[in-house]
Amino acid sequence: MAGSRHRRERLVRRLLFAFSAVSVLTTIGIVAVLLREAFAFFREVSPIEFLTSTKWTPLFTPKNFGVLPLLAGSVLIALGAALVALPLGLASAIYLAEYAPQRVRAIIKPVLEILAGIPTVVYGYFALMFVTPLLKSIWPQTDIFNAASASLVMGVMIIPMVSSLSEDALSAVPRTLREGAYALGATKYEVATRTVVPAALSGIIASFILAISRAIGETMIVTIAAGATPNLTLNPLRGMQTMTAYIAQVSQGEAAQGTVEYRTIFAVGLTLFFITLLMNIVSNAVLARYREVYE
Repeated sequence: MAGSRHRRERLVRRLLFAFSAVSVLTTIGIVAVLLREAFAFFREVSPIEFLTSTKWTPLFTPKNFGVLPLLAGSVLIALGAALVALPLGLASAIYLAEYAPQRVRAIIKPVLEILAGIPTVVYGYFALMFVTPLLKSIWPQTDIFNAASASLVMGVMIIPMVSSLSEDALSAVPRTLREGAYALGATKYEVATRTVVPAALSGIIASFILAISRAIGETMIVTIAAGATPNLTLNPLRGMQTMTAYIAQVSQGEAAQGTVEYRTIFAVGLTLFFITLLMNIVSNAVLARYREVYE
């Protein structure tokens, strides 16, 4: 009997190892393809030009391969989304963790989960058909495709991520800290903002980083709402193109496979990979510190 149980344990262990190996090998394969095609691209285009030039027109003549307009578009839209999502997500997390009765939590939590489950293509058309006309009614100079509408809707999309992760961090703060603050005469608001939030700050920051990383990697909203014009501008009312939107554009077949134009998607993808990898490393470092404090 014991031998049969040990055999089942070994089988389960090997199956779990195989599943883990598939994930690792898939990641290695993706990185290998990115590196191979990106190196082929950089044999024809100078990395200095790629990183410093301010014009991106690889599909037109004359060809320019400066990724800065795409990078600026991605960062501007992600920061705009962060301005919407971070305060609203943190405020909702504080309310759910510190103020909301159980009945209210039972309503608000599913609503936030519904926001997280809406397809991003729906968000994109909502931005184009509703938010953009609203912005044009306020600022008539707003382009049909613009960064502002994409930022606003993307911010709404990532609110559930900020709220859920921040609430987990707030709920993990030991009850004794709250009781000590109450014993010193603090109000509920003071306990929430001056005791609980600082104690959970590392977890909250990690949720912010993950949400911004999610915004930088978003494709459908920016493809539909922000446009396909790689403008290097800080004006959110102008149309612009992000790295993910460019990859989606070229992947539709606008460039022949094996050409330098086709390989631009791998160079851009590698840039995006390094940005999101760096943000995830920072987030994991913050989360590790958070777990060390409260586990």
